[in-house]
Amino acid sequence: MRTARSTSCWTTVSHTAKNTRAWLAEHPRWHVHWTPPYASWLNQAEMYFSALTRCVLRHGDFADRHDLIDKLDAFAIAHNTTAKPYRWTYDGTPLKAA
Repeated sequence: MRTARSTSCWTTVSHTAKNTRAWLAEHPRWHVHWTPPYASWLNQAEMYFSALTRCVLRHGDFADRHDLIDKLDAFAIAHNTTAKPYRWTYDGTPLKAA
């Protein structure tokens, strides 16, 4: 028995691309969970990966794969020691038009 597959998509292109919609129409086993393109949780993830890129990857000089992994782990540990929970402030009230 073939089971259903599930995935999440959040990029603007994946929301609108004709090829994506056509592929999904041909593959009904796949159930896609669309998220808003500008979701605040996604902004938090993008901020984390931006910091990771700036601090570790952009000018990184890695002796080998294990060195890269060690530096990524060190960044994550340092980040987690100073991280604070994100405090949601949006109450769901519709925003006023400018």
